[in-house]
Amino acid sequence: MLFCMKIGGESNFWLMAPQESVKSKVYRDFAATGDMTFGRDVWPAVCAAMDYMDQFDRDCDGLIENDGFPDQTYDAWTVHGISAYCGGLWLAALQAAATMAHRLGDRPYAEKYKLKFMKAKAVYEAKLWNGSYFNYDSGTSSNSRSIQADQLAGQWYAASSGLPPIFDEHKIRSALQKIFEFNVMKVKGGRMGAVNGMTPKGKVDETCMQSREIWTGVTYGVAANMLLHGMEHQGFITAEGIFLAGWSEDGYGYWFQTPEGWTTDGHYRSLVYMRPLAIWAMQWALSPPKAILEAPKVNLMDRIHISPQAVRAVGEIGVRKIAPDNRCIPSSTFQCEC
Repeated sequence: MLFCMKIGGESNFWLMAPQESVKSKVYRDFAATGDMTFGRDVWPAVCAAMDYMDQFDRDCDGLIENDGFPDQTYDAWTVHGISAYCGGLWLAALQAAATMAHRLGDRPYAEKYKLKFMKAKAVYEAKLWNGSYFNYDSGTSSNSRSIQADQLAGQWYAASSGLPPIFDEHKIRSALQKIFEFNVMKVKGGRMGAVNGMTPKGKVDETCMQSREIWTGVTYGVAANMLLHGMEHQGFITAEGIFLAGWSEDGYGYWFQTPEGWTTDGHYRSLVYMRPLAIWAMQWALSPPKAILEAPKVNLMDRIHISPQAVRAVGEIGVRKIAPDNRCIPSSTFQCEC
């Protein structure tokens, strides 16, 4: 669940590792199967992963911060402060953990994670939302206002897992439309997929190799997110760009060896990569499991009671730091009331 990589001889943590494990893998499977035994078995590890992340909230505002180097899956693309990508994943992870705690009957942890989610969401929107999309990060670098194709990765995972929307629907659709108009349609008329980074002026973000690449998996994820939010036209045009560039007679001939990504001039990197398998996320969006399809009818986050005193305390003193503890909950805690 936790992993790191070596950079310059030092072990540096990938911020997205534990949060992606909590939501995209653990909670997704728990929600889709309804397997309470599985939920109980993995719950201590979920708590350990979530509590471990507290150390990356440097200013106790509820959100994790990036440390000014590529400490996430875009491992050549530097991030400063709060980022749309990692911050959004963190919000989804908090929501997933709170909901899972509620379903397993762990009231203290359900309340703790919901409180963190409430505070972190307000900070995220205040620092990143610019009226039409979420900025790349909260820093002051030349690319801090870039339009990142993957800015709503957290919302994609939340919707795919049957969780409530992280943001207001109009903000989600506005950001997706911005990605469609800039990252997709301003690159060869939408015939190549979604470029990872685009400047507000409509030019490809040339900050680094990865900002100017079109990643097949990210494009499929963006397309799936569009489908989940009723933007079928934009979603299929976005995904079609990967087919046209990679498979069509007019494309680059990557047949059966689809790479991780390519640039606008067709130079590819990493043939036969795993990311293109994200195309199945579109199938999931079109025909989700029954448990996921029916989940929005019951918003479990609303069932987690937060006392007015606790809400005031969050606003006054911030989220309390909690040391990692694998003994997350005793077995007697499991009294599901969902």
